[in-house]
Amino acid sequence: MGFGEAPEDGSVTVRTLARLLPALLIVSGVFYDALTPVPFTAVPFFTAAPLVAAPLSSLRTTVLTGLASFLAVYAVHARFGYVPDADAVTELTTVATVSALAAGINRVVRRGDQRLASAREVAEAAQRAVLPEPAERIGGFEIAARYEAAQEGTLVGGDLYAVQDTPYGVRLVVGDVRGKGMGAVAAVAVVLGAFREAAEQEASLEAVAGRLERALAREGVRRGGVDTFEGFTTAVLAELPHGEGTVRVVNRGHPPPLLLHADGTVRPVEVSEAALPLGMGELGAWPDRAAERPFPGGAALLLHTDGLSEARDAHGRFFDPERRLAGRAGTAPGALLARLAAEVRRHTGGRMADDMALLVVRRT
Repeated sequence: MGFGEAPEDGSVTVRTLARLLPALLIVSGVFYDALTPVPFTAVPFFTAAPLVAAPLSSLRTTVLTGLASFLAVYAVHARFGYVPDADAVTELTTVATVSALAAGINRVVRRGDQRLASAREVAEAAQRAVLPEPAERIGGFEIAARYEAAQEGTLVGGDLYAVQDTPYGVRLVVGDVRGKGMGAVAAVAVVLGAFREAAEQEASLEAVAGRLERALAREGVRRGGVDTFEGFTTAVLAELPHGEGTVRVVNRGHPPPLLLHADGTVRPVEVSEAALPLGMGELGAWPDRAAERPFPGGAALLLHTDGLSEARDAHGRFFDPERRLAGRAGTAPGALLARLAAEVRRHTGGRMADDMALLVVRRT
């Protein structure tokens, strides 16, 4: 299956039908009252209409729906000469009461929507502060990054990325903090802050990884509790020295980056020795050893979190980024990530189990 954006026609159709439902209920109620014997009543149709409109429409539409229901009840009874008998008065009072209640529900829902929108704006601001979008060109390379939250409407999580142009070349990091919530966001801020400082100061990528290890250890002690012993971050760091046509990679327990060659082939950049994730240095010391690969013109490097490689479909099959990316090295980084994200959403049926951070750098 080729890359492409997920269609939105289905969701648009559902929303349209939902907004037409109050009118359909009123029309159905009129026909029900007209076609059934006198003891039968269509009041459930007429009371349901404003209640359905309340969470889906504006206050004006909700009030108009309630008024239409009231007039429909009156018209049905007037047609058969039952106004103002006891049944008609009872039904009119019921519809009027429910319509007033629907208007109140509408106001409550709208206030909740406003609070949710405000919270979303705060979350977006926090995400931009913690994970700012990198420039499209850094150090002579084309760059693009993308963050996809597993839960719709959630913007801030434990996945991270950063790009830094330094005297030693363009340096990148993609990582995944254990856990969720604000604790994970705090750890993301610690890792990114340490990376930006160390990337400028340390002469080797291995030394940058060491600085991140120490920063997380300090954060674990400061926070105390279970995080002191269990907190960790998987991460992969990459370095693109200026003018050398190579890439160096240090991996700390993270999915390996994928190197997209100009001829369309895709290969993971594996390191010779496995290393523990960041923040687990107390379990043992393994010296970092960077893997070095050619990185010629036209090639692209994809760094990602396991939200990509561990995305599953309804049958439990994993998403295969190597197969999906084959032949796509010539695609612009931004377009490549947009299409890849759409493919993952389609593969999982929109039910992603984990957040996903993607970072692509392409040598032109």
